[in-house]
Amino acid sequence: MTAIYDPHAAWYDEYVTDSPYMAMVDGVLAELLGRGHGTVLEIGCGTGAHAAALRSTGRTPVGVDISAGQLSFAAGKLPVARADAGRLPVASGSLDAVASVLIHTDVPDYRAAVREAARVLRPGGVLAHVGVHPCFTGAFSDRSDPDRVIITSELYGHTGVSFHAWTSEGVRARVGARHLPVSDLVNAFLDAGLTVDRLTERGMGPLPDVLGISARKA
Repeated sequence: MTAIYDPHAAWYDEYVTDSPYMAMVDGVLAELLGRGHGTVLEIGCGTGAHAAALRSTGRTPVGVDISAGQLSFAAGKLPVARADAGRLPVASGSLDAVASVLIHTDVPDYRAAVREAARVLRPGGVLAHVGVHPCFTGAFSDRSDPDRVIITSELYGHTGVSFHAWTSEGVRARVGARHLPVSDLVNAFLDAGLTVDRLTERGMGPLPDVLGISARKA
């Protein structure tokens, strides 16, 4: 099976290396996870761009991804396995931490991925989600002016894959992206039995383009 990122793995690895945007994302990730120990599982680890940020929290990262092409780059950065985010090859209640970074626009059923993350967490374990902001970033938004976001209202409710973007330089122009309205995103955590304990918004400019969610298993 060829995953959508397989033909773009080399480009993506170069695209995210030394990226100021990814540095900002990693800062949010480390903040949401907090200090800890043991293993942290990154679902949808891609080329392993966030391995160093995960290690900075005191944990040992392990990654899974559906893209063999991306994993060929990630393998030198952290232990990896090829797996679907909705069917994790991990025992229930075996982990204290799971990370999900910039994948909810790629995963066909992100709710299933969150349920799986909740399944593998021990009581008290944390799931740290960092993703594009559902209110300000997507096919419905034009961010060409850094001081404002122009919303095309009829596109906001489109939750299928879209290649519509104001720039041809990013990921969406190559692989497309899905959209989850903010209510659907937050409810994915609540429906999985997790307790949301922190939200954070961050951006490269005055307007946020990422939303971070920290959720714990009771």
